[in-house]
Amino acid sequence: MADPTAEERAKSRKIGALTALWPFLRPYRTLLIAAGLALVLTACVSLALPIAVRRVVDGFETSAEQLLDSYFLAFLAIAGLMAAGTGLRYYLVTRLGERVVADIRKAVFDRVIGMSPAFYERIMTGEVLSRITTDTTLLLSVIGSSVSVALRNVLILIGGLVLLLFTSVKLTLMVLLIVPLVIVPIITLGRRLRRLSRENQDWIAQSSGNASEALLSVQTVQAFTHERASQAAFATVTEESFRSARTRIAVRAAMTVIVIMLVFFGIVGVLWIGARDVRADIMTVGELVQFVIYAVMVAGSVAALSEIWGELQRAAGATERLVELLTATDSVTDPEAPRALPAPRGAIRFDDVRFAYPARPDIAALDGVSFTVAPGETVALVGPSGAGKTTIIQLLLRFYDPEAGTITLDDVALSQMARKDFRRHMALVPQDPVIFAASARENIRFGRPDASDAEVESAARAAAAHDFLTRLPDGYDTYVGERGVMLSGGQKQRIAIARAILRDAPVLLLDEATSALDAESEAAVQRAVEDLAKGRTTLVVAHRLATVKKADRILVFEAGRIVATGTHDQLVAEGGLYARLARLQFTEGLAAE
Repeated sequence: MADPTAEERAKSRKIGALTALWPFLRPYRTLLIAAGLALVLTACVSLALPIAVRRVVDGFETSAEQLLDSYFLAFLAIAGLMAAGTGLRYYLVTRLGERVVADIRKAVFDRVIGMSPAFYERIMTGEVLSRITTDTTLLLSVIGSSVSVALRNVLILIGGLVLLLFTSVKLTLMVLLIVPLVIVPIITLGRRLRRLSRENQDWIAQSSGNASEALLSVQTVQAFTHERASQAAFATVTEESFRSARTRIAVRAAMTVIVIMLVFFGIVGVLWIGARDVRADIMTVGELVQFVIYAVMVAGSVAALSEIWGELQRAAGATERLVELLTATDSVTDPEAPRALPAPRGAIRFDDVRFAYPARPDIAALDGVSFTVAPGETVALVGPSGAGKTTIIQLLLRFYDPEAGTITLDDVALSQMARKDFRRHMALVPQDPVIFAASARENIRFGRPDASDAEVESAARAAAAHDFLTRLPDGYDTYVGERGVMLSGGQKQRIAIARAILRDAPVLLLDEATSALDAESEAAVQRAVEDLAKGRTTLVVAHRLATVKKADRILVFEAGRIVATGTHDQLVAEGGLYARLARLQFTEGLAAE
């Protein structure tokens, strides 16, 4: 049985995919109409030029010098009007293309920036970036040039054929016999070109994704001397992209050669018959010249349309790929009528929550987890790697939805609220802190964009970051590089903690917040975190148990379940997993005592 999804995708790979651009063109109907009028004007003027040429040529045979002068003046006026119309058309169409493509880029980015992490398990970030850049650049070329040129050539083709009939019916009928011979290769090769264009764009996106992944991890690549392997992988994908492009170019070149040869062979035959008609006084020299010009214009239009058809095929593929992003479904969505969160207190409840990550659906990350956190309580989550601790944070931020069970904040289910409404009441310090390519000040201010410089510096002091920030070349205004490459791991983490402190949210989420700090910095940050946690609901994920000894309560996770609950002293006294972890980490300290 055929795959309906594959069939649907095959059907969508048609030139009709370009109709998806209409919602982006609709707001600029006035500009579109003006560009259309300029387009029609230039086409009409172009069609009038051969008539002026015929008048001039036939005027040489008359003795009326004044009439001949008027023909030349009319010819110049038409040429000037065509130049002005062409310039106006270029300005309007190009401006429209830039505006529409800018709107498409914003729409795609607005869509993907809000997608849950599950979406990025199915598609590489580099491929998304390729669609936003490469595909939209292709659309710019089509909207800002190819479409208007195509429409102009269609008008010239139709108008030229009509005026050919008025000039000579016999010769025009002979020209029309050539048309089916031209259309067949356009349709046949055009289908193959459409498939090749889509394949080429897919390889380009894969190449971009490959490069993005390697460059974002360049230090790891270099540390493991993996440069040659990365180069080889990128070269392989790039060569496949080139191979696909070479085949597409060959098909398009073949189509162009066939079309132009058929058109001009036909025109030469028609001209031969026309020359004999002139010798027989059936038509004038001016009429033959007019017919020749119209025939060349029609042939040129057909040839141009054959080339533009290939561009439109590529644009249809690009549009399809962008529409896939714009219409992609997300596993996590806001309700149609979200409930308002009452004055946030920070009460958290997990009720029989079960969850498995989409990438590994057969492995339970959480298996029937239930617990409550009272407002202002500090609860630590400990356990071996993969036990489900970070998953708690992921679900609480609603990056994913549980397969079963409910998660509530202040007695309101997260699924019943808009994500932005409850996330603004949470501050996160992730295990791998994200540092943006901006100044240190702006990275801290990311926690609360309207914060003053004094508030930023106060948060930095509380996170034990002020001293090292003031030693940077430009202090707080020092550019820290992409992903904070100018900072150490501990410095990045302190900036992330300062960001969370500045956010001043009632719920604080710390996921291995002090894992990259030295002992002195950890002690300073730990004191800051303890001060910050006062009056706030705090969830602390930690492997280093020294950071959770003062927690109000500790939840011990193993294999996605809570296997023990209590304070540090209670859990050590009970024995079990926590006591074993504590012995491993505190053996030296206990021996010293």
